Amino acid sequence: MAATRRTPNGAVSPNAAGIDLCLHLIRRDHGVEVANRVARRSVVAPWREGGQSQFIERPVPEPGRAGTAPARSWALEHLGEPLSPQDLAGHARMSVLTFTRRFREETGLSPSRWLARQRVELARRLLETTELPVERIATSAGFGTAVSLRQHLHAAIGVAPLAYRRTFRGAPPAGGDLRAG
Repeated sequence: MAATRRTPNGAVSPNAAGIDLCLHLIRRDHGVEVANRVARRSVVAPWREGGQSQFIERPVPEPGRAGTAPARSWALEHLGEPLSPQDLAGHARMSVLTFTRRFREETGLSPSRWLARQRVELARRLLETTELPVERIATSAGFGTAVSLRQHLHAAIGVAPLAYRRTFRGAPPAGGDLRAG
């Protein structure tokens, strides 16, 4: 692992090697999910093959009692279903225009962009923590097809699903379909 972390002059960085070792020990002792959380908090990839993007966690705003928070919470429970701004506004008992304005004030995003981001986050969690095929993850996260998931994931973080899974799992899933990533 340490050989992939080099300084501009080609030498292995002792600090980076130490980070790699710590993440390896955490992964071995506490599992992939804990190591991934530590890596995100440290703003490093949990498993590097070189030239990786940083994978930073973006938490969802805490649901509250007023505004659009109940609709956001409901949407998070229904990400695998087709959801539109009209569905969310209806759930919040607001007009689409009022809901969209309040939603944007509370989250900084349009309902559609927020929904796409949450679906990407769900797909990332499933890629990290399960052996589900990419097609099934795409359906569970509300993307419908592996092609749609691949496009959204690449737009969000610049990698394909199986490359993302390898980054966080260290190896491709046994018997995985390489065409889906």
